[in-house]
Amino acid sequence: QTLSPREKSHFSLAVLLLLAAAAYLSTEQRCFARAERNSPRLSPIPSFLRRIHLRRRREHLPAGEKTPQGTDPADGEDMGNAVRMMKYDRASNVANAVPALSFHDAPLKWHRLDDGVMGGRSETSHASTMKGASGIHFSGFINTDGGGFTSIRTPLENGLPSGISGLQLKFRGDGRTYKVLLSDGTASGPMGRTPSWQVDLPTKKLGPEDDAEVVAVKLSSLLPSFGGSSASSPSKDQYQFDAAEIREMGLMLSLRLSDGRPNPPETYGEGIFDFSLFVESIEPIFED
Repeated sequence: QTLSPREKSHFSLAVLLLLAAAAYLSTEQRCFARAERNSPRLSPIPSFLRRIHLRRRREHLPAGEKTPQGTDPADGEDMGNAVRMMKYDRASNVANAVPALSFHDAPLKWHRLDDGVMGGRSETSHASTMKGASGIHFSGFINTDGGGFTSIRTPLENGLPSGISGLQLKFRGDGRTYKVLLSDGTASGPMGRTPSWQVDLPTKKLGPEDDAEVVAVKLSSLLPSFGGSSASSPSKDQYQFDAAEIREMGLMLSLRLSDGRPNPPETYGEGIFDFSLFVESIEPIFED
């Protein structure tokens, strides 16, 4: 029987997820050790994979210290996370990208990418207007149970213009600290080969009569990151930002700041919470 394009997409995604899980499990000791150096809240490893590791270690405990199989309450949660991970339709997100803004005369199309890709429960919404004004409205809600990030991304078909030294953003925020992302467009999570380049974007909670904020972001201030984990260890110097390689730009709200430190509750949130960032323009800044 011939598979439909959508079924082929789901099958390919399932194969990729299984390969990713196998790669994780084959190197779990290294990954888990790295995660444990951070607080559990900030681990780059999906929570259900962490519990799989812990249960596998538990199997080697003396019989009297074991939890009988099937009585661990996390088992059901693990299955739920795995199902959400399998159902996450990244291809559909890209296909339903929202046209909004332009960058150096090139139109931008934004798609969402949130923690559902790793089994999380957060949801991203985005639109090309907010209260009649044109721009990109990045909103939704964060659920820190099993996840903790939302983002929108847009391809940069023409890359960054020659001679660029930074970005100027005009926006209206909600008092939270977001991040601006640049990458080569390939996967850059915990298993990625290349980092995403990130810089924090603190925002003020503005009233209707307040003017929008305008912030200049220097490319030299960007830090390399793998899935929220700062690439400062073993050495930030092993990664060099190359503007010629950039093919994607994004905005993110995450439980980590660009340097890997926790985003405090005052500028992030706790539990389940809404967020809203409206960007009116993104323009290149050129060297003098």
